[in-house]
Amino acid sequence: MQKHIVLFGIGLAICACSDNNQVANDDSLAGNASNNSGTTMVNNTVQKVQPPVAKKIPHKLVQHGNTRIDNYYWMRDDSRKSPEVIEHLQRENEFAAQQLEPMEDLKNKILAEINGRIEKDDSSVPYLDRGYYYYSQFKGDQEYPVYARRKGSLSAPEEILLDGNQMAAEHEYFNIGDLEVSQNNQLLAFSTDTLSRRVYTIQFKDLQSGKLLNDSIKETNGQVIWANDNKNLFYIRKDPQTLLGYQVYRHTLGTPQESDTLVYEENDLTYYTSLGKTKDDSIIYIYHDSTTTRGASIVDANNPEASFVPFTELEDNHEYEFDKIGEYFYILTNWQAKNYRIMKVHQSNHADRSKWQTVVEHNDDIFLTDFELLKDFLVIEQKQRGVSEINIRKYDNAETESLQFDDPIFVAGFSNNVSLGSNTLRLYYSSMTTPTTIFDINLDSGKRETLKQQKVLDNDFHPSNYESKRIFVKARDGVEVPVSLVYRKNTFKQDGKNPLYVYAYGSYGITIEPSFSASLLSLLDRGFVYAIAHIRGGQMLGVPWYDGGKLKNKRNSFTDFIDVTNNLLELKYGSKEKVFAAGGSAGGLLMGGVINMAPELYTGVAAHVPFVDVVTTMSDPSIPLTTNEYDEWGNPANKDDYEYILSYSPYDQVSKQDYPNLLVTTGLHDSQVQYFEPMKWVAKLREYKSNDNLLIFKTDMEAGHGGASGRFKQNETKALEYAFFAYLAGKTE
Repeated sequence: MQKHIVLFGIGLAICACSDNNQVANDDSLAGNASNNSGTTMVNNTVQKVQPPVAKKIPHKLVQHGNTRIDNYYWMRDDSRKSPEVIEHLQRENEFAAQQLEPMEDLKNKILAEINGRIEKDDSSVPYLDRGYYYYSQFKGDQEYPVYARRKGSLSAPEEILLDGNQMAAEHEYFNIGDLEVSQNNQLLAFSTDTLSRRVYTIQFKDLQSGKLLNDSIKETNGQVIWANDNKNLFYIRKDPQTLLGYQVYRHTLGTPQESDTLVYEENDLTYYTSLGKTKDDSIIYIYHDSTTTRGASIVDANNPEASFVPFTELEDNHEYEFDKIGEYFYILTNWQAKNYRIMKVHQSNHADRSKWQTVVEHNDDIFLTDFELLKDFLVIEQKQRGVSEINIRKYDNAETESLQFDDPIFVAGFSNNVSLGSNTLRLYYSSMTTPTTIFDINLDSGKRETLKQQKVLDNDFHPSNYESKRIFVKARDGVEVPVSLVYRKNTFKQDGKNPLYVYAYGSYGITIEPSFSASLLSLLDRGFVYAIAHIRGGQMLGVPWYDGGKLKNKRNSFTDFIDVTNNLLELKYGSKEKVFAAGGSAGGLLMGGVINMAPELYTGVAAHVPFVDVVTTMSDPSIPLTTNEYDEWGNPANKDDYEYILSYSPYDQVSKQDYPNLLVTTGLHDSQVQYFEPMKWVAKLREYKSNDNLLIFKTDMEAGHGGASGRFKQNETKALEYAFFAYLAGKTE
């Protein structure tokens, strides 16, 4: 609920043989006569090449009396400089390029389509904050946004805050994390990452002279919060090994980082920290987050040298966030409310929960997700049976009004609402057929004004050409799983002949919303049906839906996905010979589990930056982010957790069986899922898989978890995935 300068929505030969003379399966394209579903894939022009074979060095891992032998443990190199590791990744990239050559023209065509739909000269919707209109913009073929402002009026002279293109010129990867202007509007604090490890350096710019100050802060999580005195600010330092943000410092402008004051240190490794400031600029807060708990400490923004105090006592499984208007805090909390309720408390009594008063009651059927404070109105964002709702009420009246939207399935949420002195609500809206739209609603008059709709530069695009819907299908245990679908009307007859692309994530309570994707048109226009499986582990149906897909319920995520796929085929949304699936990060874990459990179901699968070596990673607290995720996956130090995780861990469950065609991508500098997880997984799959289907592994040697930077360059992985699926579906153009 903190306000920020808007960030433009942009939003991843043969090596030495083993000691036992292992021979790799022939998963080269030239050796492929057909995939597991019979789709023709012959290409006589490609020379038959054996895939890279990774050497095997047995490494014994013993836990709870169980011994695992990891032959590819050697691939872990935290320095990312091992000649053996780099050479093997390069050989995999060379092999991937050779195997992808027959679909290179198709990939380039799809990439040109995706990038061609992007408006080159584009700007975000300006918003007014402390007398300035802030916005970001792209021009021509620029990869990065330019951040700017105008004083008092949109016709005033433009002031350039940062030019991402100039800043990125000398870097293979570049990302701006945060931009914060001081209370007096004269100083800009900003953070940048040039390695893609999500470790940021904070710098400062004098907005009057346009010069950078001789002051910088290194090894941070990228966040920066100004105190109201325009000279003190707060930031979070990351542990260089685990990459957890665990120390909060106060920095005084113009002083060396070494003299900064440590104001909070998180000693519980299952927690991480984040920073924010209330909308009225009166309170700076530190959030203390684990997977199941969120608490906060606060300090007066006008007295930054004071000590932080708890907002209320930290309690396991209690999660809350807050904002402030006048003398009252408004709190979104799950205290005695599984799907959350909204409460309020006077600023003098925030620590005493007995003084908290309910404003919006808990409802088992309604999941409260966010709220916004305006001058006279409290606006509530919620979901009911997976459908987004925006409700409006006055502070002194419990009667609510729901905003109405046109599409059957959509996502709507808060945009830049930075002023407490206004009754104008700014929202974004998107559906699977409607491009993202920004509009203002005057809550006094009810007048709605569209400010901008995403332009799709494609003469063949019109929302009426496509249809989206929400259906529910039964999982094997009888639970109904929601599925969001979209397809092009004139290519779909529900006769079981279309290529079917199923996507999901299913972890951390993250909801994959049914929003618009201009890039997806490249598959829809080729006859694909696209389905988002809102499986357990996400939060589409509220907190219990999340609980049903984590810890000892994690296998539900995999079986839900498989059951959704089978149901869609039975309902004739797709052809059994042309079934595709994709997921990234924890969604890559999903893909790994699914292909172990039901490999025959899928023609092709894409796993991006996949988290696949779950037991080993969760057993090693030195690996980034591990300790913070025990409440998501379990802790293998506990025997029951170990055995359950082992039962689905994709790397451990690879077996001698046929596997679908696979595309696996990663980034060498990935900070969330280390590169060696997919690297090891691919090596083991090459060793075990019993058919000749494609197994393509591509590593971006410069990127991290989010893939390449730049608004055009970042689409290359998506174009590759789409071409991979389209090619396997028999689409040559």
